[in-house]
Amino acid sequence: MLDFNFYSPTEFVFGKGRESECGELVRKYGGSKVLIHYGGGSAVKSGLIDRVKASLTKSGVGFAELGGVRPNPRDTLVYKGIELVKSEGIDFILAVGGGSTIDSAKAIAIGSVYDGDFWDFYSGKAGIEKALPVGTVLTIAAAGSEGSGNSVITKEDGMLKRGTGSDLIRPKFSVLDPALTQTLPAYQTACGATDIMAHVFERYFTNTKEVEITDRLCEAVLLTMVKETPRVIKDPDNYEARANIMWAGMVAHNNIVGVGRAQDWNSHGLEHELSGLYDVAHGAGLAVIMPAWMEYVHNHDVMRFCQMATRVFGCNMNFADPEATALEGIKAFRSFLHSIGMPINFTELGAKEEDIPTLIDKLGIGDGKRAGFMELDRNDVESIYKIAAHAEL
Repeated sequence: MLDFNFYSPTEFVFGKGRESECGELVRKYGGSKVLIHYGGGSAVKSGLIDRVKASLTKSGVGFAELGGVRPNPRDTLVYKGIELVKSEGIDFILAVGGGSTIDSAKAIAIGSVYDGDFWDFYSGKAGIEKALPVGTVLTIAAAGSEGSGNSVITKEDGMLKRGTGSDLIRPKFSVLDPALTQTLPAYQTACGATDIMAHVFERYFTNTKEVEITDRLCEAVLLTMVKETPRVIKDPDNYEARANIMWAGMVAHNNIVGVGRAQDWNSHGLEHELSGLYDVAHGAGLAVIMPAWMEYVHNHDVMRFCQMATRVFGCNMNFADPEATALEGIKAFRSFLHSIGMPINFTELGAKEEDIPTLIDKLGIGDGKRAGFMELDRNDVESIYKIAAHAEL
């Protein structure tokens, strides 16, 4: 196990109706005027935004609103948010929604206290040194942004999808009410579940030895998702299954399962170019890319894939042919994703094989290599995209 520092200061407020405590929580963390940031109309139609407003008003917290966050959140709305924060004297950002809304809120939080262009943080030109405090009311279990110090934004000019991160943008508090996810369409639920599993796998596939505790934590989250996701697809109102998934989503990405080990993140990098170019759901893109990545790299450490196959998907270990076990586990993962309604190849996702050179160019790999579980050069990336284009069950 590698040396590490772990810092996770977010207060999690978990349970039914806890959004009624937003006003008290904002006050607790120093806010006096809030930007309520949200996505489409569902948070308004459901009455959630009104309940949040009532809580803020009860606690004497002023507020302004900015809706319109889209999946793969755009820089154009972030700029509007920054202008609104400055003109209204806002000192706290409250995201009401899923990962896209929270990521957009984090971008506003850092951009509002920065003299330059907030995109500097996402292009790597600047590091985060300060931010307004952020709180969240989570409505979809997926991205884990409610507990992480990460944010991903899409720049409309060129449709570049890039991320940044700092402990300074970990939310001060996150309200997690599983009941708020019960109205989600099955497809969104499945996309979220895929994202959660991908966050774990990005950490699980490591070159670091002797990491049994975090291996087992990773496997616990994955086993939970394998059990609970089909339950909520079949019965969307299953609160207990929703609760397990919601907490799994947070655990998967606040890095408790990733400490002390090298991580990969190449599947996310390759997928970001897909969702950037085609504006597809991030989880759906991961469902296509991650099994393809697994197929391509499995011989880098075939026994780690055998461990996944046997511990997570219940495959029998073939000691005479470990590669057969590894491939069986990858097939089981892809079959699981297909069973919950996820696409498995470019055609089902809506991507085009002829765009692979464009995807690689946008990735910016050039003549170098991408670090990770297995280093990838341009030819490796092309091979993974081609596997993804033609994947079958």
